[in-house]
Amino acid sequence: MTIDLNVLRIAVLIPCYNEELTVGSVVSGFRTALPNADIYVFDNASTDATRMNAIAAGAQVRHVAIPGKGNVVRRMFADIDADIYLMADGDATYHAPSAPRLVEKLIHEHLDMVVGARKHDDADAYRLGHQLGNRLLTGTMTRIFGGRFTDMLSGYRAFSRRYVKSFPAMSHGFETETEFTIHCLELRMPYGEVETPYGVRPEGSTSKLRTYSDGIRILKTIVKLFAIERPLVFYSLLALLLMLTGIGLATPLLHTYLQTGLVPRLPTAILATGLCLTATISLTTGIVLETVTVGRREAKQLRYLATARYVND
Repeated sequence: MTIDLNVLRIAVLIPCYNEELTVGSVVSGFRTALPNADIYVFDNASTDATRMNAIAAGAQVRHVAIPGKGNVVRRMFADIDADIYLMADGDATYHAPSAPRLVEKLIHEHLDMVVGARKHDDADAYRLGHQLGNRLLTGTMTRIFGGRFTDMLSGYRAFSRRYVKSFPAMSHGFETETEFTIHCLELRMPYGEVETPYGVRPEGSTSKLRTYSDGIRILKTIVKLFAIERPLVFYSLLALLLMLTGIGLATPLLHTYLQTGLVPRLPTAILATGLCLTATISLTTGIVLETVTVGRREAKQLRYLATARYVND
């Protein structure tokens, strides 16, 4: 089936911070790929000529004063109303000619999110450390939350209106891609991936990604969302660890007590008792929070279902 993209309102959203060397070509590339789309550049308080170059290229420019990609995403999703949203970074590494493929897959297969999974031919485009980190974090996320994602951290995505208007956008920085993925899985939204070329930044352009610190922040986000979205499993595992540790400390004391009637290491006995009590509290916490999480998830699901797929529906 041929899909006429001209009848839908498509918004291309480009978050930028100090991308004066690349933003013009990015806007032009998406203008060519999606000639009827509205292109928005959200300038995250850049200190260079990003804003002027984006305007010169024909984009609508919005200003976001609070630093951090997550804060930019929050403003983009709140301010822009469209049928289809396409998001890409302003560093000229994502392949603009692939945009129609992402949008067509989203519409034709009735999906809520399509991820542009990065494929590169140049080692400088996607450094080995970043690849290994992405695989580790994606693998961790899929083991906890399920799913079949291969590139969870890609910033090249197409979204339905229902997805965008139900997304809470709680993160501040590059953890927002992790939030995208988990929000989709938690509401059991239909999603897909499209393999897209991934290019090298032009000379003079520098990446804003800090490999180790951002990787740790993303891992912390996964753990935090694990505790929030899977509280019974999270706190049950914690309870099991505490209980096993307490039993391990108490076993030799119990053996000595049964033989002699004495407890020679009273502090260890108190510690073991405390660990077992804490394990019980942890399990109870998980049960209570699971009830809260189910109610919160139902509220998000109702919000998702109450949002029209297209503006004129």
